[in-house]
Amino acid sequence: MVRVIAQPPTRKPRHHFAEILQHRPAPKHPTCPHYMHAVLSSHHRFTSLHRLPTRMPTLAIPSSLLLTLRLLAARTFSTSAASGYSTTTVKMARSALDEVTDTGAFDRSPSTFRSSVSSDASARFPAVPGRYHLYVSYACPWASRCLAFLKLKGLDHAIGITAVKPIFERTKETDDHLGWVFPTTTDEEPGAKPDPFNGAKSVRELYEIASPSYAGKPSVPVLWDKQLKTVVNNESSEIIRMFNTEFNDIARNPGLDLYPVLLRASIDDINELVYDAINNGVYKCGFAKKQGPYDEAVTRLYEALDKCEEILGKQRYICDNQLTEADIRLFVTLIRFDEVYAVHFKCNKKLLREYPNLFNYTKDIYQIPGISSTVNMEHIRKHYYGSHPSINPYGIIPAGPNIDYNAPHDRERFGS
Repeated sequence: MVRVIAQPPTRKPRHHFAEILQHRPAPKHPTCPHYMHAVLSSHHRFTSLHRLPTRMPTLAIPSSLLLTLRLLAARTFSTSAASGYSTTTVKMARSALDEVTDTGAFDRSPSTFRSSVSSDASARFPAVPGRYHLYVSYACPWASRCLAFLKLKGLDHAIGITAVKPIFERTKETDDHLGWVFPTTTDEEPGAKPDPFNGAKSVRELYEIASPSYAGKPSVPVLWDKQLKTVVNNESSEIIRMFNTEFNDIARNPGLDLYPVLLRASIDDINELVYDAINNGVYKCGFAKKQGPYDEAVTRLYEALDKCEEILGKQRYICDNQLTEADIRLFVTLIRFDEVYAVHFKCNKKLLREYPNLFNYTKDIYQIPGISSTVNMEHIRKHYYGSHPSINPYGIIPAGPNIDYNAPHDRERFGS
């Protein structure tokens, strides 16, 4: 084992974690797993870099590299009085990066707050204006589907919105958890704002306000009850259903039903296909740690995309010639596909632009009034390329493709 000492860089890194490296220790590359293993520990689990035993060889490492090593290290720490370590235990998956099984496959954990807002005035969470707040990341497709529903139903006057910064940062000084954080000022990150109600520095703090013993994944979206100071729900598929029906008395577009009774069976079938193979499928490709799970995920992804392409050759929307919930759920992945998933998650067998129906369909959805305001491509690109150092350790953001989704499409051929 070696003792790690941070050495200040000669210049401030351009990126808050990934520019390793004008000070590269020779001869090994800093992201080489054998080199990092020697730097960090000979044990099976990485230990805290804050306090290490004193009797060990000393190796000077630039602070920029030290931060990257922390980010690449496992996020479960153990405490051992006998060894002299002082460490912090982080239980359960704390981000999607931690949700990989021993087989190397990505396995998303379920959401934990599952209460419902109701149109019933006597309910614990009644649908009244001004009581609820939606915390989101513009980068997150799950949060973006909630934003889309909020805009389409005309609820943005009744439910406030606060967006976090796009790149994961330390959520506490006492451990190395990385997650969604709020800016400290309104002009620190365009599109993101400080928490206006609780003064929370991170989404993690919101969860801990709601449940002090919470040890799960502090994800977005968060539907927050300002009156009870708690998380009502953090499952996007349930939040969008609430927005669709429970707030109709205060919605500007109460007549818009994105989950109509006559199409529910079809919507449910499409949702099942799209969620597992496409929405979650791109993550299964990107976070796979072995070839087998990646091969399986990418095969299923493109089989599902081919099926959607075929369906959209016959009708304007994915379940009918009527916009439904299923379209929004599919759209949030498609809009990120060529910009991020094709490169970052290795979903490059075929680009979205090579699917004529899917590509024009994506432009069609994007051009629906209100939808474009839910897409912040700057946040999307910053988040994915900047928050997953095990995939993109240098944090370099590709130059393209910068697609114009306001360009004309051909979907009017199916009627309005």
